[in-house]
Parts: sequence; structure tokens; C-alpha cells
Amino acid sequence: KNEYASLYDHDQEEVHPWYHKVLLEDSNIEADWTTTERTVIYRFKYSDKDSSNIIFRSTRKASFKIIGNNIIQGWEEFEKTRQFFYAEFSEPFDKSGSFDSGKIKTETEIAGNGVGVFVGFDAIDKPVEVRIGISYIDENQAAANLHKETLDKSFESVKDESHKIWANELGKIKVEGGTEREKRIFYTSLYRSMERMVNISEDGRYFSGYDGKIHDDGGRPFFVDDWLWDTYRSLHPLMLILNPLQQADMVESYIRMYDQSGWMPGFPQFYGDFPAMIGFHSAALVWDTYQKGVTKFNVEKAYEGLRKNATQATMLPWRTGPMCSLDSFYLKNGWYPALPEDSAETFSKVDGFEKRQAVALTLEHSYDDWCLAQLAKALDKNEDYEYFMKRSKNYRNVFNPATGFFAPKMANGNWVTPFDAQLSGGVGSRSYFAENNAWTWNFSVQQDIPDLIALLGGKDAFVKRVDALFNEPTHNSKWQFMGQFPDATGLNGMFVTGNEPSFHIPYLYNYAGQPWKTQRRIREIMNMWFDDRPLGIPGDEDGGGLCSWYVFSAMGFYPVTPGSGEYAIGSPFFTSIKIQLPNGETFSVIAKDCSKKNKYIQSATLNGEELNRPFISHSEIASGGELRLVMGDRPNKEWGTNP
Repeated sequence: KNEYASLYDHDQEEVHPWYHKVLLEDSNIEADWTTTERTVIYRFKYSDKDSSNIIFRSTRKASFKIIGNNIIQGWEEFEKTRQFFYAEFSEPFDKSGSFDSGKIKTETEIAGNGVGVFVGFDAIDKPVEVRIGISYIDENQAAANLHKETLDKSFESVKDESHKIWANELGKIKVEGGTEREKRIFYTSLYRSMERMVNISEDGRYFSGYDGKIHDDGGRPFFVDDWLWDTYRSLHPLMLILNPLQQADMVESYIRMYDQSGWMPGFPQFYGDFPAMIGFHSAALVWDTYQKGVTKFNVEKAYEGLRKNATQATMLPWRTGPMCSLDSFYLKNGWYPALPEDSAETFSKVDGFEKRQAVALTLEHSYDDWCLAQLAKALDKNEDYEYFMKRSKNYRNVFNPATGFFAPKMANGNWVTPFDAQLSGGVGSRSYFAENNAWTWNFSVQQDIPDLIALLGGKDAFVKRVDALFNEPTHNSKWQFMGQFPDATGLNGMFVTGNEPSFHIPYLYNYAGQPWKTQRRIREIMNMWFDDRPLGIPGDEDGGGLCSWYVFSAMGFYPVTPGSGEYAIGSPFFTSIKIQLPNGETFSVIAKDCSKKNKYIQSATLNGEELNRPFISHSEIASGGELRLVMGDRPNKEWGTNP
């Protein structure tokens, strides 16, 4: 720890979504805080009268200004974008100053890198509150946000209001049955699923990092902070059930970003798009939203931006901007060209660490093109529909029937050899895949699962391949494998619980006529890799990506293919799950006799009618109703076998 930090003990800590309290042991200071949307209130209780101080500092470029004896305001800069703050103290401070690179100064205003200010109190015998408003517009707006949201409100009243907000949000799904541990994991996961996106509108205005200007929001909030490679799979689909109108505002925010920057973003941050991962998954977000009947956004403008990305933007991993020659090769030939394992990169724009990820690029863009094709069809753009549907089949161009794996193909049409499906491609297999190896990526054809099953030899052979995934041992020592694949966390064989390309795989048994294996695998994964302790998440949580998977799976269904309007049924953890829908209706999953052993579906009804398919539709959920499952400790190998 650095000189400003303090030890603290988790056993002395109190943590809630709306409130946090901790004892700073080195100085014996009790600190707690609560929040509103754009403010935080800190409260400090000092016991040592000689150390009643508070420091504001930044390691980045920043500015601090002390005003009088109870106000500090300023900003911090990140990626050429400023975050402003305005802080008011409940008690006047008796001393103040500034520092630069550790040197104490008397000035009350300072700017630069590694600077800060400090204040102190003499013989303070009451708690000190520090109320801070934040803004992306300026310090005055930060002050306005603070006063609007906390004026004449006590710490406790703000805390109580925040508690009510979270109780209302988390109360949209009510579960019964299961263990207390399972409930803690479930509601913690639901809480984490509400991290993103973030509304940064302030009194009808917002700062956009996409053109560096302040805009009128036109009565619609402007959302930022999304990681679509992680969140399109289950986070956005979950929120399309719980809060569809807010999702429409998020899509409209994407459209504004395109209008302001010229590109549809993939990882939109407050300062602009962060060029991370692969794919144009804004196509999945827009189409999944639109086809679920959430249409309150400029869909023509959205399509314009999506089409521009798909036809003019580079596909290179961790890059944005116009197309390059490798992309042109893809459009002409239908696969991204790979290099032999030990070859030096020949194209300067390729990131030295992230490499080409040639096979994963082809797979992910095939899915995105399918989403764009469906949107084109819905908008009567039939020529575009045919074009993008043809591109959505490009995954076939990188399937090697001789090995049964999607594999790297060179520009001359030959396969890269030698090729080890487990270990080829360097760190994270990045020369050919993204963060995971060919075993994981072999199932990334969500848009045409029947064709994937056919490529892998039919239903029986497909089931054996999924089984093999969960049982394939590492070919080298575990520590060597994890050194090469640090993102492949939560391993069951080669199945990676903690990384997004794996999320849908356990549900694929449903499509091959053996849904009982999905029921078994889901329970196995969730019991093994999720817990209610600090190490209870099996990998990067990724802004709600992993936890939203857990929420869906604990409720007993999952959106294998966002954009299809279909959910695969798994095995719920609870005897009763009730989802409060925004239209006033309730969708319930009742799992009779559900327990740790009783994980297998014996029979099912939907709204009183027999259900013998291992799928439900979005419309069946969104209109309200009841999915009733009878659970048992032995698989019913006849239920749901004809998808």
C-alpha cells in the first residue's frame, strides 16, 4: 500500500449497493458513504484529533481549487476528457494547502500531474461530511447536481432513498426456495447486472466524448459505458425483459454516438469509443432490441450506422477506423487470412499483442452479419438482406472437415499446419482466436445451430463433441496452460466458465435432442464456480456480462442467440421465480420439487398447456404467464427431445 492508504478488515465492513462502511485501521477513522445518481456523501468519524485530515489527489492531469473554508472544486482528465467535481464540507476546515509530487505548498489552487490539496480540522468532535457532486460538463453543473440531489437531505435520508431505489430494482425478480447462499449469489449477480449502461445526462444536457461538445438531450437520457462483446449475449437481453424502454434509450444513445463520430461504437465510454475485442456487436444489440418490439429509436439511422461499419470499417482486433487491405480480402473471399504459427506479422496495423484472431473474427462477424440481415429484411431492404445473409455463412469457410474444428486458413486457401486445437496461436490463441482456444470457439455459430450440428456430424456426433469439451484434459501442465490462457478461467475440461464465448455452450444440448444434459451441466457449472464469497466469480465479471448469465441460468432459461427471440430452457435453482414486467404482468417459473438433486425436468406446462419443447419465446415471457416444471432426480430423456 502507498503512504495514503490504510489497512482495513472485511470483518469490520458493512457493504450494500446503497451504503458502505469501513474502519480505516491505521488512523482509526470510521468512514462510510452513500450515493445518489450524480453525488456521493462521505462521512468521517475521527478518534485521533491530531490526524483529522482529508486529501484530494490525482495521479493524472488534474486541477484543484479551495474556496473559503468549506469548498473544493476541480477536475481530473482521462483520455483528453474532464470529469468535474464540486465538494462541500459540513464543517469549516481550519487548515488547508496543496502539494505537488509530495512537496507541500501554501497555494489553494493547483493544476498538473500528480498534484492535490489537503484540509485539516483542529479538535473536531463530530463527524465530518463531504458531499461531492460530479459532472462531465463543468464545476458549476457539478454543484447544481449536488444541490439538486442532496439539498436539505440528511445523510440518513439519502441512504434510505438509495436503499428504496435498489430494493425496487432488485425486487423486480422475486425468488423462493433454494438456499440462502444461492439467494445471495443470485441477488448479488442481479445487482452487478445493473452496472451498465450509465446515464450521464445532467439537467437536460450531456457532454459527448464523440464530438467533444455539450448537447441538449431532447428529453432522452444519454447512456455510455458499455462493453458489447461482453454484454450483448445476456446483459442486454436481461434488461430487455426488466426495463425495455431504458434499453431503447440506450440504443438511441448508440445512434447519437454514430451521428457524432461517424462510426457505430462497440465499447462506448464517456470519452469516446474504446477499441476493444472483435466484432460489430452493435448489430446484435439493435436487432435484438427491435425484433422484441422495442422500437422507440431511429431505426433507419441505426441501420445506416450498422451498414457503414459492416462495409467500411476495419475488423482488426482492438482497432477502429476505416477498412484496410485485410478487411478487403475478407469481403472478397469470405474469411480473414491467417499466418503460419511462427511467421512475422506482415501488416503494420495489426496489434502486436492482440494479433489477427483470424478465425474468431470470421465467426463473430458471420453472426453480426446475420443480425444485420434480419434488420435489413424487417426494413424491406431485400437486396441488403441477401447480401448480409450470404456473408453470415462465412463461418463455413474456416471449418476444416478433416479435423472437425474451425481453423486458421491462409490467404492462399491452405490450412495452417501444424495446428493444435488446444494450444496453437500463442497467448490466448490470439493469432487465430480471441482469449480462448479452438475447443471453445468451435461452437460460435449461434445464428445457425442446425448447420453447426450438421458440420460436426449430426446430432449424436454433436452431443459427443459437446461432451468432449467438458472432459478434454490439458495437453500440458495446468500451470503452463493457464499461463498461455489467463482468460480461460473456471475450466471444466476445455469449457471456460468465466469467458463469454462459452456462455451459450451448455444450452446447445437442447438443439440436439438431449436437453437433460443441459440441465445437468448448468447445475454442475453454477455449483462449482459461483459462490457468495470474495472469490465467488470464476473470471472477469465484465460489466454484468458474467453475472447476467448467472441470473438467467438460475431462473432456468437463457438467450442462446440474441436476435432470435428464443430462450433455451435449463434447470432453475429456485422453486419459484417471479419476474415483475413493466406492463404490470408477471412471468413466473414454478419448479415443483426443485432441489440440489432434483435438477431434471420431468414435464412442463406453459400457461396450463403441455410444453414438450426445451425453448420459450420472448413474447411468451413479455406478455406474462407461468412456466411450470416438475423436477426429479433422474433425467427424463424423452422430454423436449424434438426441438
